[in-house]
Amino acid sequence: MTSYTQVILKKGKEEPVLRFHPWIFSGAIKEIRGKFEEGDIAEVFSQEGNYLATGYLLSGSITIKLFSFTQQEIDKKFWKSKLETAYRLRQDLGLVGSKSTNTYRLVHNEGDSMPGLIVDIYDSLAVIQAHSVGMYLLREILADSIRSIYGKKITAIYDKSAESLRKMTGFKTEDGFLLGGGSNFEVKENGNQFMIDPAAGQKTGFFLDQRENRQLIARYANSRNVLNMFGYTGGFSVYAAHAGASLVHTVDSSAPAIETARRNMVLNRFDPEQNACFVADARQYLETMDADRYDLMVLDPPAFAKNMDSRRQALKGYRAINAAALKKIKARGILFTFSCSQVVDRQMFTSAVTAAAIDAGRKVQILHHLSQPPDHPINIFHQEGEYLKGLVLRVE
Repeated sequence: MTSYTQVILKKGKEEPVLRFHPWIFSGAIKEIRGKFEEGDIAEVFSQEGNYLATGYLLSGSITIKLFSFTQQEIDKKFWKSKLETAYRLRQDLGLVGSKSTNTYRLVHNEGDSMPGLIVDIYDSLAVIQAHSVGMYLLREILADSIRSIYGKKITAIYDKSAESLRKMTGFKTEDGFLLGGGSNFEVKENGNQFMIDPAAGQKTGFFLDQRENRQLIARYANSRNVLNMFGYTGGFSVYAAHAGASLVHTVDSSAPAIETARRNMVLNRFDPEQNACFVADARQYLETMDADRYDLMVLDPPAFAKNMDSRRQALKGYRAINAAALKKIKARGILFTFSCSQVVDRQMFTSAVTAAAIDAGRKVQILHHLSQPPDHPINIFHQEGEYLKGLVLRVE
């Protein structure tokens, strides 16, 4: 068996590992034996010498992310088995081979016991995004395993790790295809059609975590005037238009995103005049638009808080943007509002929206509590993985 770097924990610090939490912080470590580099595989032992888990090393306060609690060889067979387990879950969810949806998340970080890794499937394209050097070093093995599992159904694999690695670790690399090539891939989601560009798009090209929440908007959109704020490439907009909305307006500060939103409207055969897309600042648009113009709004901003230090300011941001929307929405209107900030928990977000309702002086009812779909699973031992929070509100 391969010899890995050995990490010895301080006495009493093994308890979180015994409860299968996948993170080990620097303060829990007594000793790292031998030379090592970021991304190296390490085996973790208690001070008494008992094996606990295996993971990879990182720089920063989280020093090890764990992917196995069984001592074994970490080779290509190991990683293929991990991907096969993730694949079987998506089969059980009815996503693999679905006639109406050919895009979904195959690997979701700690939720699939592969921390630091995202793999999204866009029909014949797989996009790999590593958030850690440890996972990035495995990209060729992961790509080979994906090809083995999917066969000829996957014709292109794109590595989109550069930006996240640079921001999180300073590690410099370039994005690019590991297999095949192309751009502007067309996919289906619940029968709706979207154009995906893995190179130019945000995240891996599309926000797959809103699939079921986009489906829910169909229950409310018929005959309503819809405003999709932070609309990106128009996911909620296309669903609302299909559900019979009287008009749909999409607003985002990114000109390329708005251009793709227009293309998605045309792709789904909707009138681009009736369903217009605007490049504008969200806060300014809300403050200057006419009151009672819209009776269904979607607020799906980017993460306002990337870390604990920015959480307080993020909560102020959520309060302000929701107050602005609640002041302008038509009576008996519906507001879909979201936070994707991992460090802002569900109660904090709900409290911020409650404060916004007070600021707006409107009576508000909660109709739904929303989260991420099951192809973005949450490891029960790592509940920090529940990052997407949402509310559907009815405003008197």
